[in-house]
Amino acid sequence: MTAPAHPGRMLFVTIPVADLERSKAFFAELGFGFNPMFSDETAACMPVGERAFVMLAGHEKFAELAKLPMADPTTHTLALYCFSVSSRDEVDSVGAAALAAGGTQADDAEDHGFMYARSFFDLDGHGWQVMWMDPAAAEQGPEAFAASVQGTDGSGR
Repeated sequence: MTAPAHPGRMLFVTIPVADLERSKAFFAELGFGFNPMFSDETAACMPVGERAFVMLAGHEKFAELAKLPMADPTTHTLALYCFSVSSRDEVDSVGAAALAAGGTQADDAEDHGFMYARSFFDLDGHGWQVMWMDPAAAEQGPEAFAASVQGTDGSGR
């Protein structure tokens, strides 16, 4: 059963950053832009999809919003952030851009056939993954896609 869609919803995920301008420059190197209507000197709104946004918030602004102590991303993982791109080559180019802009590699590339990904840590230690998924696998789900690729006898022919 497919989950119900919520067409009017938007997603905003807020992450703390030590230096807002430095983080904006890092993500600009990965091809992201910022919405000035929802940005100021304390936070920047980075669209990552049609209705999905990452808010980069300076530590003081993040503390104001969060109400709880901020976790140290170098010792605690509270979330992992993943965004998709349109091709396997773009996964590689965005992953390389992240490293060139000062990020660090999290692990080797993951190649699952229907999905290809690279992971990195941003300047503040947040874990990110850039991935490509075969459009048919995204539509059908990975198991149905694998079955359609292998054929009905499961031999892959």
